[in-house]
Amino acid sequence: MTKYVVTGATGNLGNRVVANLLNSVAVNDVTAAVHSLGKSQNLIQLGINVQAIDYLDPQTMVSVFSKADVLIYIPSKTYNIVQRVQELENVLAAMNDANLTEMVFVSFYADQENNPFTMSGYYGYAPRRLAAAGIKYTVLKNALYADPLIPYLPELIERQALIYPVGNQKMSFISYDNSAEAIATVAITPELRSKGQIYTLTQNEALDMQTLGKMMTAVTGHNIGYRPVNVAEFTKIYAAEGDGTELASMYQAGGLGLFNIVTNDFETITGKQPTDMLTFLQQNYRG
Repeated sequence: MTKYVVTGATGNLGNRVVANLLNSVAVNDVTAAVHSLGKSQNLIQLGINVQAIDYLDPQTMVSVFSKADVLIYIPSKTYNIVQRVQELENVLAAMNDANLTEMVFVSFYADQENNPFTMSGYYGYAPRRLAAAGIKYTVLKNALYADPLIPYLPELIERQALIYPVGNQKMSFISYDNSAEAIATVAITPELRSKGQIYTLTQNEALDMQTLGKMMTAVTGHNIGYRPVNVAEFTKIYAAEGDGTELASMYQAGGLGLFNIVTNDFETITGKQPTDMLTFLQQNYRG
């Protein structure tokens, strides 16, 4: 039987990937590679083999990888691009030492050469690096995650407007649940993976912010319009949260029309339609 190891398995996406794998494979065939054992109690309760790893220490990964056939690599959330590149290099080194030759790489659709997002260089580097790594691999690029919009809604209701600095440009989204289902399906389906395939996971429609605001208004019962601030203002507003600069650079890319990509890759992988934004909001808003 094929053995799988999932990194970042305690995160919002990783947890869902593990759950989707368990719909199709035995619990003994899945290993969760985590950075904090203290956050993995739910995985342990499911009977999952949980192992601690450190992306910055390849030796912590070798013994875990040596028992696997397919690595589902979910990178860390750091905005330090040099560290993120080093983490990938360490993962590849550990795979080599462990004789693990197949990777499903979880990415983001910000790899364009003119993309100003802080992490764009990494997303451009990674698939090219994998192509030269001598392994079998597949890349799944996620659109913007829809899920953070839910906890953001109270602030938007108070502001009565979305403020993303993207102008009239459209952006596409995907939910954690849809992304995780696609990732797990690719991992367990040999013909969908390991030939350098690159998939981009999106809903079926990209949305301008006026349309997104109307959907939010319909779901919450509160008027949410669109009054964009500029990139500098957005940076300042969210500076206290520690990622204002990075988020502003991401929406700056959105303002250039770089996040309006729509594909049918989710349907190609799963045979189903992705959850549309209005349905997603209706299913998850608890105001």
